Amino acid sequence: MVVGLIVACEVAFWVLLALGLGARYLLGWRRTSVALLLCEPVLELVLFTVTAIDLKNGAEPGWEHGLAALYIGCTVAYGHCTVRRLDGHAAHRLAGGPPPPKPPRFGRARARHEGRLWLRTVLAAAVACALLQAAVRYVGDSGDVSSLRSFQWVALRAAGVHGLIALTYAIRPKRMPASALPARHPEHVPDALVGRARKDEKEI
Repeated sequence: MVVGLIVACEVAFWVLLALGLGARYLLGWRRTSVALLLCEPVLELVLFTVTAIDLKNGAEPGWEHGLAALYIGCTVAYGHCTVRRLDGHAAHRLAGGPPPPKPPRFGRARARHEGRLWLRTVLAAAVACALLQAAVRYVGDSGDVSSLRSFQWVALRAAGVHGLIALTYAIRPKRMPASALPARHPEHVPDALVGRARKDEKEI
């Protein structure tokens, strides 16, 4: 039942998002759009409640409960930025707004961007671990909580691996290839270089 609810919550997330953006930019119903988008966090509350009730009714803690905790953590950490990014695309395509800014691809800006994404992953792992720890305490010593513990390690490992990836961008920032550099016109050449070129011509 929990797995089916996770799938239903994921489908409902995208359906509510599409309906909310459509109501805002196609129909002009701003209040209706806000109401639909505010239903998104309710999905996580429903999933958490059903998971807790399932454990309370004597269900053996399993991987599906751990998966539910990871899903809630990822939605809490990445749900808002996903909605904001898609809202920007909808405003650009449906309402004539400016195109949303693209994430940086090179240099220190890319490193900072990757660092912010890693912090979101840390938040997702923290939420998941907290929910799993609450489930472990709820079950107590009488039940098998090994699957819940294993998903805690999954969350921590995911945050660690993402941290290493983000660290590589900070240590060795990705450089912009020469083909992507903007063309420099003669009038943009620094005066010092122009003077040096003229001096070389006189010497020749």
